[in-house]
Amino acid sequence: MNNHLIAGNSGIALHVLNAEGYQSWLPNQDDFTNNWLKNSGFTGKGSIVIPNSDGAISCAVVVLNHIDDYFACGNLISSLPAQQYFLSSDNENVQAVAFGWLIGAYQFDRYKASKKTFAVLAIDNETLVTDTIKHVQATALVRDLVNTPAADMMPQHLSKVTQDLANEFGASFSEIVGDELLEQNYPTIHAVGRASCHAPRLLDLHWGDESAPKVTLVGKGVCFDSGGLDVKPAAGMRYMKKDMGGSAHVLGLARLIMAFGLNVRLRMLIPAVENAIAGNALRPGDVVTTRKGLTVEIDNTDAEGRLVLCDALDEAMNDKPETIIDFATLTGAMRVALGTELPGFFATNDETAQGITDAGLKISDPVWRMPLHQPYKDMLNSDIADLSNCATGPFGGAITAALYLQEFVDQGTDWCHFDIMAFNVRSLSGRPKGGEAFGVRAVFAYLQNKYGA
Repeated sequence: MNNHLIAGNSGIALHVLNAEGYQSWLPNQDDFTNNWLKNSGFTGKGSIVIPNSDGAISCAVVVLNHIDDYFACGNLISSLPAQQYFLSSDNENVQAVAFGWLIGAYQFDRYKASKKTFAVLAIDNETLVTDTIKHVQATALVRDLVNTPAADMMPQHLSKVTQDLANEFGASFSEIVGDELLEQNYPTIHAVGRASCHAPRLLDLHWGDESAPKVTLVGKGVCFDSGGLDVKPAAGMRYMKKDMGGSAHVLGLARLIMAFGLNVRLRMLIPAVENAIAGNALRPGDVVTTRKGLTVEIDNTDAEGRLVLCDALDEAMNDKPETIIDFATLTGAMRVALGTELPGFFATNDETAQGITDAGLKISDPVWRMPLHQPYKDMLNSDIADLSNCATGPFGGAITAALYLQEFVDQGTDWCHFDIMAFNVRSLSGRPKGGEAFGVRAVFAYLQNKYGA
């Protein structure tokens, strides 16, 4: 898809305008153009191509309500005739147009060939084109991983993806597999994944100067979630291939960090498991001793994501990183609170939370901070263990899940926890139904602003 956005200064002129800009542009056009627009019934909304006297396309005009929306141009690449267009980098919204244009070429075609043809956009700024491609590659990686069926995206497949990413950017990679998790004290990762024929594992990637500020990413990698012995109903299980969406998000974010060469010491941890059903599956009522030493009573085996994350977060604390950021498709409660298209996140540092929020608003990647309301921690009390993996009631589920995870993060740590959908349930401009990256560009923009290259 990358060859549909190129550096250059030739092609059919593309004018991307808002309503006010269109009204200013129109009086400066010749009679032929004005007559064409009038007789074509163009009302100043959407897109239209204008011919010259030979019948060839002279220019294309696009009028948008929100020209600064990074997805507003997501349908242009397929709706305009498949020719080469040119957009000047002088356009104040060129970054948004470039991203929307190229992300519109995304297709998940691993199992079904596509016959779509796309136009090409040339922009006279090579750096902008290169940077846009990096951003689209990261988003496409997230989408591809989430869209891939579980049969082809089990822990060993996530391992290969991580290994390939490490090889591409000169990072180091290691993993702890199967019963080695018990030997090296990752009991909750093992407990969740032991019932599957696909061995659970902890994936570990390191990149960057060891003296640089430490940033650690943790991603939930539940490659399929049956619910365990507390089995999900069919409707709830149908799209559980996406339950490794947190791992997909941190892989996409790690790709951006390495591709742009941020001045950080990056570590990425992915606890990768399948939550399956077998005779040795984790049971409701069992008590597991976590890596940190806290005991956890299993109230519900379908609250498994926080179990694999808690061991990984405890491991992340060993390095005493400056920042820890985790992504997880953790709770339906967050979807009830904010819907499927707005990711909620929790943060222990107000400055970090505001920085990520502000960065996301500028690039059409909105996120919403939720409260770590400490009194709700009582809902995780257990009569026989240090805590339960589930709250006693149905309310505030996203908050209680975050509070559970906070138990495994040292006090004073700059920690953010993203509770994401990782999936579009409807098709929008530049955002087809299926796997989606939420908050990845927002977090990267914040880190880029803070650490640079």
